[in-house]
Amino acid sequence: MSDGALAGLAAVVTGGGSGIGKAVAAAFLAAGARVAVLDLAPGEDAGIVGVVCDVCDDESVRAAVAAVAERFGRIDIVVNNAGIGAQGTIEDNSDAEWLRVFEVNVLGAVRVSRAALPHLRRSPAASIVNTCSIAATTGLPNRAAYSASKGAVLALTRAMAADHLAEGIRVNCVNPGTVDTPWVQRLLSASGDPDAELAALRARQPHGRLVDAQEVAAAVCYLAGPQSSSTTATMLEVDAGMHALRLRS
Repeated sequence: MSDGALAGLAAVVTGGGSGIGKAVAAAFLAAGARVAVLDLAPGEDAGIVGVVCDVCDDESVRAAVAAVAERFGRIDIVVNNAGIGAQGTIEDNSDAEWLRVFEVNVLGAVRVSRAALPHLRRSPAASIVNTCSIAATTGLPNRAAYSASKGAVLALTRAMAADHLAEGIRVNCVNPGTVDTPWVQRLLSASGDPDAELAALRARQPHGRLVDAQEVAAAVCYLAGPQSSSTTATMLEVDAGMHALRLRS
């Protein structure tokens, strides 16, 4: 996205303290937007407003969104990126773990979007982008709870797009493959053979490497910006074709 493409717009990015969210916040800033990061540990990046927020707590969410609106005088873009992972089949995760994953990945997006709606309705370029996952559309082993939560995010994206199009609010999502983030690095470190696990993750993506967070950020910038004003209810895969390609070796 060119410099100035988001000039004059104010954006909120949840889970922007690291990984994909951090890359999105930086890309928005480079495109001219004013950016606020909502996170349990938002960090102190130059030019970005950090607001401590727990997306599992509605009071915390409403206070954080209100603070951003007061600071910027408007909110035009919301990126629901805060999320957590879970490993295992349906036998491996307790009810408490399932609820924890859905609290963050699904209801977190609901709470933030709900709090931002009054401000988005006043925006001339309102947009919500949800971070979904290849796990929403492709069966991955040992990711039952995580996949189910991201499937819910995909369905939620389309339902929100239908509900709010007449209000001038577009809603889309990005579906990344396996992205090189601190969370993935922690998973690799915890595995019995990190090198073999990394090789397997690379091999299942058609271009043979992990997705870069900046590549996902570029897709979010496109969906969020006014240049995609006719794009809504769309999932944009950033997975090197993993969702569709069956390449011969």
